[in-house]
Amino acid sequence: MSDVTLRLVGIEKTYNAGKSNALPVLKGADLDIARGEVVALVAPSGAGKSTLLHIAGLLDTPDKGQVILAGQDMSKANDAVRTGARRGQVGFIYQFHHLLPEFTALENIVLPQLASGVGTDVAHARALDLLGKVGVATRGSHRPAALSGGEQQRVAFCRALANAPQLLLADEPTGNLDPGTSDQVFDTLMELVRGTGMSALIATHNLELAGRMDRVVRLADGALVGG
Repeated sequence: MSDVTLRLVGIEKTYNAGKSNALPVLKGADLDIARGEVVALVAPSGAGKSTLLHIAGLLDTPDKGQVILAGQDMSKANDAVRTGARRGQVGFIYQFHHLLPEFTALENIVLPQLASGVGTDVAHARALDLLGKVGVATRGSHRPAALSGGEQQRVAFCRALANAPQLLLADEPTGNLDPGTSDQVFDTLMELVRGTGMSALIATHNLELAGRMDRVVRLADGALVGG
């Protein structure tokens, strides 16, 4: 098995808003993330970090370049292989939790496991264990609207880790929280990531939080510095 969980090679992406209105966002971005490594992605708004995360997580495809996940070149994979890898090998966390409002916290963590073929009893046990690890075990029967912002984001963390991914991608995961709650929630996230040994690429504007990760890469003029 490769010691590199994620490798991006020469990633290019241009958006076209019209024949004469091309917007190049990524211009040959390269990045290696080792197994167990937590990397901060720092970039100003509009620089393309969400695009980079979507390409790394197989939600989007680059115009040029390779996305290699756990040694497999996903640039050459068909849709079924990409979907399977995205479901089983990649976890996503966003600035806004995006929990399903009609389901409880526990159900939000169980559902992605069921979609991956995990049995109901095993999925429930895994969800309860994760909720306990983030300190919200007693809130599992509550729907998102009954949870605080910090609790909602902790549940979102659990959902992202439910299928034990090799790679976690997070886009400003504490950006919607007040500073005190942000620090607490970030500590929880780091404990989860370190405890599982997964790799992570975490986009943040918070340089203090970035400095607590293993390495910082910066996205500037479509390329990654420090990748």
